[in-house]
Formats: sequence, C-alpha cells, structure tokens
Amino acid sequence: MPRMPNPAAFSKIDLHLVRVLHTVVTEGSVSRAALKLSSSQPAVSAQLRRLRALTGDALLVRSGTGLVPTATALTLVEPAAALLREAPGVRIELHPLSSDFDYRKSLARGELDLVVGNWLEPPGELHMGRLVSDEIVCLVGEDHPALRYPRGWTEARYLAAAHVAPTFFAPGVRGVIDEHLASQGLERRIAVRSPHFGLIPLMLAQTHLVLTTGRLFCSRYVDALPVRILRCPVAFPALTYYQLWHDVTHASPSGRWLREQVRDVARTLASHALPSRRKVADA
Repeated sequence: MPRMPNPAAFSKIDLHLVRVLHTVVTEGSVSRAALKLSSSQPAVSAQLRRLRALTGDALLVRSGTGLVPTATALTLVEPAAALLREAPGVRIELHPLSSDFDYRKSLARGELDLVVGNWLEPPGELHMGRLVSDEIVCLVGEDHPALRYPRGWTEARYLAAAHVAPTFFAPGVRGVIDEHLASQGLERRIAVRSPHFGLIPLMLAQTHLVLTTGRLFCSRYVDALPVRILRCPVAFPALTYYQLWHDVTHASPSGRWLREQVRDVARTLASHALPSRRKVADA
C-alpha cells in the first residue's frame, strides 16, 4: 500500500512550493522543472528536499536513467493542480490608508486581511513580509528650476523647494520621507498634501512642486507626462514596501494564499520594471 500524505501537509507548504511540486512531478525531471520554473537546478533540488521533509515521502525515485513519481506524489498532483488554478470567485476590497481608518484595529478584528505600505519601523505586534525595495528619487515638471540650477540640485535647495506629499494616513504619524528627514535634523517645506497619490504627477506637470518617492512609481509617468526624475540630494535609505497581517489570520489558508499572491505580484512588478526612454537628470 502506498504511504498516504499527511492531510495537513499543504497547510505548511507555500504556493511556490506547491508549484515546484506540481512541475517536478509532471516533468519527471529536476532539470526540466528548473527550466519551466525559470529557476536553477540546485534551487529546485533544495525545494524538492523541503517538500520531501514536509510530506515524509521521497516523491521522486530513480528508475533507469530518469526519475519517476512515487504513489504518494501521484496522489498530490491533482490537489496541487487545484491549488494552482485561479480563484474566479475571490472578491478583493481595497481600503485607502487614511487618518480615519484604523488599520491595526481592523487587522486585529479580522475585518482586514492585510495591509500594504511602507514604514521605517512597521508596528511590532503584526506579522510582516517584505515585498520590494526601491530607490528614493524626486519627480518634477520639465520646466522646474531644479533642472537648470547652475550649481546643481543641492540639499539646501531641495529643502527650500515647494513639496507635495500624501495626506497623513494616521493622526500624528509622519510619512517615511519626513520621518527620516526629522531624524537628520532636517525639514522640507510641504506646500500641498494630497489624498490622491496617483494624481500627483499631473500636478507636477503644471507646477513647480517636488514629489519625493520611489523610482518605480516615478518611472510610470516620465513617458506619459512632461515630468523628469531627479536624484535626491538628501541620502535616504531604500523605500521598502511590506505587507502586514495579524495573528488572527496568520494560519488561515485563504489569508496565506492572498499574501502569496501579493508577494508574487510585487516581485513581478519589480523584475519587469524597465528604465524609461527619457533621460534621468543628474543635477
């Protein structure tokens, strides 16, 4: 009789490992699976060892010059395929981070599955998963004086410029840009605060405002609007985006699935980000 897999095995396996399991078993070859997964053979071999430890089964055994799946592996192929199908019935409801929305309380009550954002120090009581890091730059209109300063875009000129920043997402909580500036004893002049971050590039195209944020966001607009990216004259740490979730949903299969989808999308966005055709100013 074949050894049956532990029914709880999939609760310990993240979505990527399920994909590795399905690919290795159906391909019957670690090297072919690595090619299909756009991975390396050593990486897939390491993931296969993890799967063997989690399932308690060899999964693939040698037969002649190749590998064949064990009976247990064959019983796992169908549920693995089911897990990898899209979820057409899933409904996603998005909430903006704003001063009148207590995301920490909503996470603790199970009213919210996860929060995506950037913090210098995320709340300590929450689970945290790093998504992507980005370089902090400035975005300005094409006629902004910063592009023509004879002595360059200096720290003093940066701090004295008129800045646009997002609206506070919690009372008394500064964003990562101003929090870092304050830690250095610096302060910029914020002329406009906007709750609609996606509309800010349009404002820059028609004003002399400065937006300080990640390069990935800015690069979406330099080919569509008369705006330019400037290197920031203040040294900032990388802008890191996280997803946060509470212990009440930590072990939930649906919550884990959602977090894995968000993680995979974030990595795809970062890996596919291409430099703009427009020149980045070095001022």
